[in-house]
Amino acid sequence: MRKSLTLLATGIAAALALTGCGGGSSAPSAETQTLDPAKPVTLTVGASPVPQAKILEFLNQDLAPKAGLKLDIKEIEDYQTPNTALSDGSLDANYYQHLPWYEDQVKTKGYKFGHGEGVHIEPYAAFSEKDKDIKDIQDGAKVAITNDPSNQVRALRVLEVAGLVKNIEDDSSVLTLTDEQNPKKLKFSENQPELLINDLKDPSVDLALINGNFILKAGLSTKDALAVESVENNPYANFLAWREDSKDDVRIKKLDELLHSPEVKAFIEKEWPNGDVTVAF
Repeated sequence: MRKSLTLLATGIAAALALTGCGGGSSAPSAETQTLDPAKPVTLTVGASPVPQAKILEFLNQDLAPKAGLKLDIKEIEDYQTPNTALSDGSLDANYYQHLPWYEDQVKTKGYKFGHGEGVHIEPYAAFSEKDKDIKDIQDGAKVAITNDPSNQVRALRVLEVAGLVKNIEDDSSVLTLTDEQNPKKLKFSENQPELLINDLKDPSVDLALINGNFILKAGLSTKDALAVESVENNPYANFLAWREDSKDDVRIKKLDELLHSPEVKAFIEKEWPNGDVTVAF
């Protein structure tokens, strides 16, 4: 089952309850759980629509049922809701985040989570509807960029490799860039990551740096980008996350195992052959 939810970070549990999928409250305890293909047990998973929910949907067609698992997939557009809903028990697990984002969320919000190994990477990329080459970006150009700190430094590093900014550090942000770091005097416009596609269409924006899942959702491709993040030694692989008290839940263990299966690897490589989604295992 795949359902689409665009939720604010408040009232999450109530909103999910209205969909009839209140998370793991009806599931057996980890000590008594068994997985039986004849009687699949449900696992409620929050995921970004593309590629995460699409990968989960692939598992739901055959591999998950054969393993005794039924995935109730909740598509969530924003980046705050999946962790909020996981923390309050509305979700059993989520699949949308990478390690830098996860670590920042755990540190700043006190979440008690665990996570699996990376499944895939969606390269970050810079797009323009005005210029055809990154070298055409003029001094003082307006650049749309995420307001999320963990992904903002990621976006700045894309610009650094492209030669538009210099000496980006782990704690760099558009608000702290020096003249030396920003020699072209780029003007940055921060926005929520899910809204950057709209900024790309803004006539005043010269360049927009966009998260991989929103690139896919908008029907864009990194092959048309002016600059693309390298996937070599990339720390931004997406993984499955769960509450710390669910670490022994056999449903979650099985899903994490399936996400790292040869079948999922083959699916990703076939579905996104141009590298918009890259296997991380």
